[in-house]
Amino acid sequence: MTAGGGSQMVTVHPDELRFIFELEKQSFCDLKVANNTEHHVAFKVKTTSPKKYFVRPNSGVIQPWDSCVIRVTLQAQREYPPDMQCKDKFLLQSTTVQPHVDVDELPPDIFNKDNGEKTIEECKLRVVYVSPSSAQGGLEDEALRGSTQSSDPSSAVQRLKDERDAAVRQAHQLQQELDILKRRRYRKSDPNFSLMFAFVVGLIGIMVGFLLKLSLSSPPTE
Repeated sequence: MTAGGGSQMVTVHPDELRFIFELEKQSFCDLKVANNTEHHVAFKVKTTSPKKYFVRPNSGVIQPWDSCVIRVTLQAQREYPPDMQCKDKFLLQSTTVQPHVDVDELPPDIFNKDNGEKTIEECKLRVVYVSPSSAQGGLEDEALRGSTQSSDPSSAVQRLKDERDAAVRQAHQLQQELDILKRRRYRKSDPNFSLMFAFVVGLIGIMVGFLLKLSLSSPPTE
């Protein structure tokens, strides 16, 4: 049974690796791996093309309700792939471990599914190459849409609503992180918790004030 009551041990964001591909230049993509359980979770990253990518860290142990960032670097390439399509794949494996286990102390066969003693969770990630012109074009299109909408009163109202909704979502996310910190407080002693707790509470207070300001400043709808 998976350690989170049937849910995923970890969540990975984003769900694919996107690299801006330029000849003779490195490119990187960051993955955020979050532990959704009250257990310590070990992870390992594998790829079908280990010589093309530099992964740091490629393995580790995440504490309960915590997260880590994995940076995947695409090494400089000398030629373009056919049609800019990439068949490379990544696999992130995770499993629960005993508390206070260091990554160097993990058994070599801990991620072997034939072991049978542990539940191994796997997350497959595909690789997408993006040309610099496409990436820049996407940014320019977004800026152009914002400029066009700013001259339209109805678009201005909609933009305020979108900003307010985004603020609500961010406040909800901060509340979730606050709940996680509360759970961690009762499971381990953390001398930095009080400072972190005060910081998160302050952020939530700022977001609530921002939401109130948006609500009062939003023009009435017809």
